[in-house]
Amino acid sequence: MTTEYSSPPHLHDGTTVTGLMAKVGLALVPGLLIYLWWFGSGILIQCLLAVSAALLCEWLLLRVTGKPAMYLKDGSVIVTALLFAFSLSPFTPWWITVLGISFAVVFAKHLYGGLGYNLFNPAMAGYVFILLCFPAQLNQWPSVGVTPDFSDYLAIIFSGHMSTGIDALSGASPLNHMKSQLNNMAMIPEIISNPIYGTIGGRGWEIINTAFLAGGLWLLFSRTIRWHIPAAVLGGLFGCSLCLYISDSAIHVAPFFHLFSGGTMLGAFFIATDPVTAPTTALGRVLYGVLIGIVVFAIRTWGGYPDGFAFAVLIANMFAPLISHYTTPPVMGQEHL
Repeated sequence: MTTEYSSPPHLHDGTTVTGLMAKVGLALVPGLLIYLWWFGSGILIQCLLAVSAALLCEWLLLRVTGKPAMYLKDGSVIVTALLFAFSLSPFTPWWITVLGISFAVVFAKHLYGGLGYNLFNPAMAGYVFILLCFPAQLNQWPSVGVTPDFSDYLAIIFSGHMSTGIDALSGASPLNHMKSQLNNMAMIPEIISNPIYGTIGGRGWEIINTAFLAGGLWLLFSRTIRWHIPAAVLGGLFGCSLCLYISDSAIHVAPFFHLFSGGTMLGAFFIATDPVTAPTTALGRVLYGVLIGIVVFAIRTWGGYPDGFAFAVLIANMFAPLISHYTTPPVMGQEHL
């Protein structure tokens, strides 16, 4: 009698990479719509540029490595491109967008062997690459109350200027403005009197983060992601900011400002939850999320960058294998080293 052996899992639950990516893309739609409503069509142009360049790079790398073209259809590179585009200012020049997503696909994904083998989150690796190389170009955001039309965005993105001058349309993001004013010894009450701030966060950013929160909660309820990482990221960020806010609210912003400004909800629910670069155990995911929340807070408070979410994710990615190792229960009868 011949006995056949196979490795677990023996039963497939029907989950596919394509299906997971479709759900993530659908969950991004509320954030995209609010982003379009608040900042205009610039984000849509950035998404189209990033997706087009990512698909081209993916196709070229699949040809070079001899892998089947079917991997192009799993949707993973499209989600990577969308997350990368959402991290950019809508004024970002087209060549920077193309360069950043190309770095993400070529160096952060395929250099490690492709989907499932990458050590770092590709979208955040690409974003950090261009942020370090071109910080000035990524720090221009539409001014409060001014929404450039489609032709304005085309001129700014593809030519770098427009007839009315970009300075008439651009300004600092709320996180950037808050950091620069605090560095100039201003107090929180006078800083938040600026019209770029809303009720609990940056004006407009509170609504955008709420939309990404809604999409993230849908991913949780549909069991596309698990609760450990998002809850730990938000809890770590909230806890750190609450401690300093209680100690001196004149120079430390309220915890909800951190949660509803910048890319907090996008990062917590869509970026940090990447299953390839996160730990595999429940306890490990909690520790991983807390680490991200603490690093985000540290960079926003004492670092040289206004947000820091991308840096926090990449730093946590480095520790993910170690966290998984020390939080994996030992096999019965064996000592866990």
